[in-house]
Amino acid sequence: MTPRPSPDPSIGERIRARRLLRGWSMRYAASRAGISHATWSRIERGRQAADNRFMLADIAAALECSPADLAGIPVPATDRAAAAALAGVHGIRRALVDIDLAEPGTTGAPPLPSLAAQLELAGARLDACDYAAVTRLLPRLLRDLHAETAGPGRGPALRLLCDAAFIASSVLRQLGHPAEAWVGAERCREAADATGDPVLRGYAAYSLAGAANACGSYQRGLTLAERAADDLRPHLSRPGGAEVLGSLQLICAYASQGRDRLDDSRGWLTEAGELARRTGETTTMGLSFGPTNVDFWRISIEVNEGDPARAAEVARRVTPAAVPAGLRQVYYYADTARALAQLGGRDREAIRFLLTAERLAPQHVHTSAQAAESARTLLERSRSRAAGADLRGLCERMHLTV
Repeated sequence: MTPRPSPDPSIGERIRARRLLRGWSMRYAASRAGISHATWSRIERGRQAADNRFMLADIAAALECSPADLAGIPVPATDRAAAAALAGVHGIRRALVDIDLAEPGTTGAPPLPSLAAQLELAGARLDACDYAAVTRLLPRLLRDLHAETAGPGRGPALRLLCDAAFIASSVLRQLGHPAEAWVGAERCREAADATGDPVLRGYAAYSLAGAANACGSYQRGLTLAERAADDLRPHLSRPGGAEVLGSLQLICAYASQGRDRLDDSRGWLTEAGELARRTGETTTMGLSFGPTNVDFWRISIEVNEGDPARAAEVARRVTPAAVPAGLRQVYYYADTARALAQLGGRDREAIRFLLTAERLAPQHVHTSAQAAESARTLLERSRSRAAGADLRGLCERMHLTV
């Protein structure tokens, strides 16, 4: 496939500036990122777009910065919810450090039913992409559940703490803090190990592998998820066993694609799809595992691999509302918009998908390097069309210029 020129040459300029700041040659920097010298050169010169999330992440890791730094995407100052969510990261970080199970809790916690209700609310707010509410709820909830693990309700408190740490890891990943997300996933694993429940251990491994992938450590993510899947297979008769196994297979697919093993990635997707046909659509443990979610992952992997036609073909058969969680749906709309933007000729549809993604999760879209690249591509092509008015509004809210 012929490389597409970048609609935003400033991305290449930022990459070049950071490389030169470190005094690195282009060839050395490219070797650190695991891409060819020629590809790096085209990206720096704006002759190739860097809208593949793996490539941009690899370049950012090589330059020791975040993908958002290279994409030049600030959190909009006018987005109060976004600002509140980011401000709440510090509180979650401190709480995760404090809730060491080797140490007793120090808070006077409310009764477990009250804590369970708060946890359910935090999960619902995460599904609704209300990150500000989640970051506000979690610090006290994590500490209270930690305190309860030292009391007579230790077993139920550990299970609730596992869920709360899982949610903490998830929201930290969404807010662009993968290292802190790893800490949250570690706390999730500690609680799961303390219960001795093999399904919860698989659930925690899913969280850990997701955090590893977010850090760009795809081999670590694959190893964690693959090992957990093997450990879980003898326990599929337990409640949630099949859904957690399927979710681990999806993580394996994503990690394999990140390691440039597309055949392995598609093989994992096939396994997950076969399992999803047996489970049907589920909401077990908040994972939303089922045929629709498998297709969400398939779209993401195909568009990242540079096969937008295949991604769009999968998207046509999907009914996103089959998965009630907005956090899952936003990936469907954003990734499908990216595929349509790459294909060309379907710009109005791509714009509609991007706007739907923004409606579901404005902060996610406003800070996504991939969404920004799609928006720039579409804006460049739609300047003289009626559809450009809506798109220009989105770009203004994303603080993008072309």
